[in-house]
Amino acid sequence: MIFKQLIYLILVFCAGSAMAQAPAKNLDYFLSQAKSASPILKDFQNQEKSSAIDSLIAKASARPQVTATGAGMYAPIIRGYGYDEVITNGQALEAMLNVNYDLLNKKRINNQLQGIKIQRDSIRYASQLSLYDLNKSIVDQYITAFASQEQVDFNQEVVVLLRKEEGLLKSLTRSNIYKQSEYLTFLVTLQQQELSLKQAEIQFKNDYATLNYLAGTTDSALSRLEIPKLKSDFAVGEPAFFTKRFEIDSLKNTNLKNGIDLNYKPKLGVYVNSGYSSSLVFQPYKNFGASAGFTFSIPIYDGHQKQMQYNKLALSSNTVTGYRDYFIKQQKQQIYLIRQQLEETDLLTSKINEQIRFSKGLIDVDSKLLHTGDLKVSDFVIAINNYLSAQNLLRQTQINRLKLINQFNYWNR
Repeated sequence: MIFKQLIYLILVFCAGSAMAQAPAKNLDYFLSQAKSASPILKDFQNQEKSSAIDSLIAKASARPQVTATGAGMYAPIIRGYGYDEVITNGQALEAMLNVNYDLLNKKRINNQLQGIKIQRDSIRYASQLSLYDLNKSIVDQYITAFASQEQVDFNQEVVVLLRKEEGLLKSLTRSNIYKQSEYLTFLVTLQQQELSLKQAEIQFKNDYATLNYLAGTTDSALSRLEIPKLKSDFAVGEPAFFTKRFEIDSLKNTNLKNGIDLNYKPKLGVYVNSGYSSSLVFQPYKNFGASAGFTFSIPIYDGHQKQMQYNKLALSSNTVTGYRDYFIKQQKQQIYLIRQQLEETDLLTSKINEQIRFSKGLIDVDSKLLHTGDLKVSDFVIAINNYLSAQNLLRQTQINRLKLINQFNYWNR
């Protein structure tokens, strides 16, 4: 039996050593992996680059536009049947080089560029929000995996302790100091703890695999996780990041209103062209020429469509204001509740630590009494279970605190 105990301790030690020998990984590693692997972030980067190209296109449209055109036509008359030659001239050939320029397009182009800039700001905001959401999910899963790792370590510690006591208790049972039933009761507790250790190891592997999945990594090696280091400054400032989207929406409405105004401004354009245009009937070799002209338009009446569009924008602006005010109230309430939970968690942690000290002290005392046969095995098992419950409660409280810090850091931006 002693040999079996020795083999078991060696296996437990080897399992812990195998994980310890693998390079330890910290939270920053998984955050960096997730950021570089995220297709959503790459998509936003491409969208931002695309909007920069849109700006170049808008600026190019402000310059004179040069086009080349060509057309040819032949309308035969067969046995007196065909198109009227007075209208068609029978045939025609045209090749032109045209230059068009809008003289009053500067304000329109500037407004278009402003709209593109607003769109780019919107993309940047969405990209940053996506990164914050990704980081929050990675941190949450890292905390979960770290908690599973801590559970494995603690269960290994308890199993080693019980294995040590089991050998002594067995010899005391053979010496008739303890009854066989008491020894079996202790053995059941040991076996139950071994099963808990196995279950904790499986849970840690699953949580670690989920962490790799969220981070977009394919590394299947199991590594130890370092203690997550989170910013824990609970000072509440004036969170401005999440409200920025409402500012962007307001700027969009302003830009659209300016666009409506510009659509009702006069438009003036000039053009020049040169080339060849001939019916090929009379001296076609002389039909090279050029022309110049201008176009002018001003809206007079369209059934009050301008005011209708203003009314739509006013409704949109009211909607943005309503969402913004509601969100600010909810955000402040969320931050307040998280801070309240953190304070309560800290108070609970101190009480749990006090209980753990008493439970651990009781185990030490009971262990000495167990060695002399002056303690019931059932009392020792109860002390062990109380210690386990207190430790599990402490770990769960610590993990909840880390997750609350993660939520606080997410909303307090």
